[in-house]
Amino acid sequence: MDELIVRPAVPGDAAEICRLLNAVDLAEIGRAETDQHEVEADLSHPEAALEENSWLAFRGGELVGYGLMWDDSGAERIDMDQYILPGHQDAGEYLLQLMEAHAIRRATGNGAKKAVVHMHLNVRPTLDTTLLIDRGWHTVRRYHALTRELAPTVDLLPEPPPGLTLRDCREETDRRAAHRLIEETFAEHFDHQTRTYQQWLDDRGAHIDWSLVWIASLPGTGDVAVLLTRNDRESMGWISNLGVRKEARGRGIAGHLLRHAFGVYAGLGRDTLGLGVDIGNETGALRLYESHGMTTHFAVDTWEVTLPAVP
Repeated sequence: MDELIVRPAVPGDAAEICRLLNAVDLAEIGRAETDQHEVEADLSHPEAALEENSWLAFRGGELVGYGLMWDDSGAERIDMDQYILPGHQDAGEYLLQLMEAHAIRRATGNGAKKAVVHMHLNVRPTLDTTLLIDRGWHTVRRYHALTRELAPTVDLLPEPPPGLTLRDCREETDRRAAHRLIEETFAEHFDHQTRTYQQWLDDRGAHIDWSLVWIASLPGTGDVAVLLTRNDRESMGWISNLGVRKEARGRGIAGHLLRHAFGVYAGLGRDTLGLGVDIGNETGALRLYESHGMTTHFAVDTWEVTLPAVP
């Protein structure tokens, strides 16, 4: 077998990385769903620092593996993504070694006593999970990607609950309000990492349409919910966040926002809308989505390993 060559990624690798990710998509979920601009957004992110935090593995000139690391917590929690073509498990194991070592360096540099590393993998991944188990990894959470087909004759814009109004986020002040609502409504969710307003904007990327992000308000109460969607995926429209403040839950606001998204995206000509949900979410989000006709497209596990920091 040809020698494995590993180097950091550069922005010009986006097209090749996109091809790799779509090959992994085909193997794991049966269809390619990665758009090149998503890869470009990761590679150009202000916090990417590709020279230190990215890895490309080549064999015989072919890209067979890709790794990317994020340090959003500034403490012990480190996130990493890894994609491996089937038949190249040795490349996956080698990238794991490199990335675990770097996670320890990152956590140590943050002043932490350990690195708690998370990685999301499809429940039927191209990576042999025995490699993870042998290295001390274990699953800690499961997420479902849900989808629903849309039809413009069926999915009409719904009437809002009494007093509820929606406004979009084309104005800067409204974008800031949306950020505050997301930080508040997701604060207790598993693995939520606090992001400053500028970091949150950087995470959204350049392709977001702020007319498709809405804030819900009630008279006498003010802003109570936020719905962040995006229409830049070729395969489907996508709901990134749907959050309702605690004191406003149980009034049908989340369901209304979901139906609003169905109506808007059906009107835009989309035939499918998707989202990701933590199936352990205690707010009942999975039940809400399923009650509105959303079904599982695929499932993803969060894998975790705890590594001791090095003095």
